[in-house]
Amino acid sequence: MIATMYGFQFIGALYLQRVLGYGELATGTAFLPAPVAIGLLMLGLSARTIARFGAYRVLLSGLVLITAGMALLGRAPADGSYATDVLPPMLLLAAGFAAAMPALTGLAMSGAREEDTGLASGLFNTTQVVGGSLGLAVLSTLAAQHTDTLLATGTAPLTATAGGYQLAFRVATVIAAAALALAAAVLRTSQRQDGG
Repeated sequence: MIATMYGFQFIGALYLQRVLGYGELATGTAFLPAPVAIGLLMLGLSARTIARFGAYRVLLSGLVLITAGMALLGRAPADGSYATDVLPPMLLLAAGFAAAMPALTGLAMSGAREEDTGLASGLFNTTQVVGGSLGLAVLSTLAAQHTDTLLATGTAPLTATAGGYQLAFRVATVIAAAALALAAAVLRTSQRQDGG
């Protein structure tokens, strides 16, 4: 999940700048709906949703939204627009993250003994940073290599650049779908063992 979200932030910014022609300030402004939506949803809705439906279901729902958002970004064309090709997937990703992250955090910490909460929290945070960094490295490398391959075959630079980003978004979709499948399998087993 974190690898996917890191990839969205970095490659999404590159798509806005290098494909849609946004400047730095416009790119930053274009990303504002995501943190605003995440903040509002986390403050007002996430805890109540988890309390009502359980962390397991909320996490899976969030991962479904993240997978859908990345799949839509995987279609972002060279002649795309912010309003139709970036904003809707961004809002899906924000809603998915706002649902999944608190649920995941709660699940990660739920089995820790009181004396181990600091260690568990540190491991959880470290895993996020490492996973995000590795995911971003893989996604950005794939985007660059695919762009170079398309350029070598005579594809127009703008189309090749968009094609590289599309591949990265599609691979991120697969990563998010794998996270969904893994969470569904592992946490379902864990819930059965806990009697839930």
